[in-house]
Amino acid sequence: MPFLIIKEDITTLDVDVIVNAANTGLYAGGGVCGAIFKAAGYQQLKEACDKLSPISTGEAVITPGFHLPAKYIIHTAGPIYQGDMNHEDKLLKACYQNSLQLAYDQGLESIAFPLISSGIYGYPKEEAYQIAKNTIVEFLQNHEMMVYLCLFKKIEIPHDDFDRYLKITQISPIHPMRIYGAPRALDARKEIIPEESFSTKLLKLIDQSKMSDSQFYHKANMDRRLFSKLRKEDYQPSKMTAISCCIALSLSLEESEDLLASAGYSLSKSILFDCIIRYCIQNQQYDIFAINDMLLFYDQNLLGQN
Repeated sequence: MPFLIIKEDITTLDVDVIVNAANTGLYAGGGVCGAIFKAAGYQQLKEACDKLSPISTGEAVITPGFHLPAKYIIHTAGPIYQGDMNHEDKLLKACYQNSLQLAYDQGLESIAFPLISSGIYGYPKEEAYQIAKNTIVEFLQNHEMMVYLCLFKKIEIPHDDFDRYLKITQISPIHPMRIYGAPRALDARKEIIPEESFSTKLLKLIDQSKMSDSQFYHKANMDRRLFSKLRKEDYQPSKMTAISCCIALSLSLEESEDLLASAGYSLSKSILFDCIIRYCIQNQQYDIFAINDMLLFYDQNLLGQN
């Protein structure tokens, strides 16, 4: 944990393993597959793949990463989209399940995926994204692993209710953030002297929730190492981390503002990111990955990325 959505070239990532959206013959293709072969070293990767091919759609196999920053490459063959006439959704889910399980069985701790089958294989990007997200989140409920999903196009998931909310409340938020960027506005602290430290408040709230530590940091889309830091009395969380804690604990808006204030933060009514968080909390939307879908649509920073 956590599950992070990033805008990066998968061949440049320094992770334990990257996933190649391969074909069943494991030969160099176009798109992501061709880029991985080129970056890894065509001849060496071809020889390694020749020993493992062919594979079935949905199957996953592993080779060394050769010249890539990643130590290994997992190759999985995604389905060609045919209107879901041949259970392509199940085959696509199997690509993620089998790749994640293979990485876990190999003792690997970080993995990066492209959006499988969403290129020349024609799978609608929004549907491919939902399958990827749901399968990864499901896996991470019972496994510890850092998972990245590399996106190069915005996923179009409209949120008409939020647009109406902005009009009804007559809020005109500014847009201070770049997608995937860390904005200064988010980390600006108010001059607040809390009666109780953030850590003390947080641990009390976790105890009251009856959640285990692992349940909490999974719901917060948080690395357990970051959670260990939060347990320290003098640790100063970022605003993003503090908000993730509020979401994981399903706090009301008043309770969220109280916890945020203990870390020196508040939710603005004039910053788009903060407006989205306020809206989700007021509407009792505490699924951090659904909130991230909304943040992604509006080109905002995502929870769990720090």
